[in-house]
Amino acid sequence: MSKVAIYPGTFDPITNGHIDIITRSLRIFDEVIVAVAPSKKKEPFFTVAERIKLIEQSISKLKGARAASFDNLLMNYAEETGSIAVVRGLRAVSDFEYELQMALMNRRLNANIETVFMMPDQEYIFLSSTIVKEVLSFGGSVKGLVPQAVEKAINKKIYR
Repeated sequence: MSKVAIYPGTFDPITNGHIDIITRSLRIFDEVIVAVAPSKKKEPFFTVAERIKLIEQSISKLKGARAASFDNLLMNYAEETGSIAVVRGLRAVSDFEYELQMALMNRRLNANIETVFMMPDQEYIFLSSTIVKEVLSFGGSVKGLVPQAVEKAINKKIYR
């Protein structure tokens, strides 16, 4: 039986920090589903379909990783996919409080699915999709912050 984990998020856009977490997760799990959630609070830069395509392009060389989307309760999706864990990235202490609340609620919803917290390489500890969008909003370069496929898609979208 393979060990499947879900790495959920909006991934708008996926960053090199996300890729680092996916790569690290594949050392523990046989399969990692990068699960794109629609954002009801945030105004997305890319559609869900665009994000899935960009993730697929960005993880194509990572054996065991795949992209999907979901629009129901994460614990229900985890059950549907046969996942045993949810992977969450922690960059700073400020992430911990929110992530702890989510992990405890998820445990209450389904105690059979674990939450695994992972830290990205220190090179990416500051990096988030929000910061990438902030840099873009002021005309800055995101080279090295996101996979090449994402950088190309961003440039295409901005400079149409």
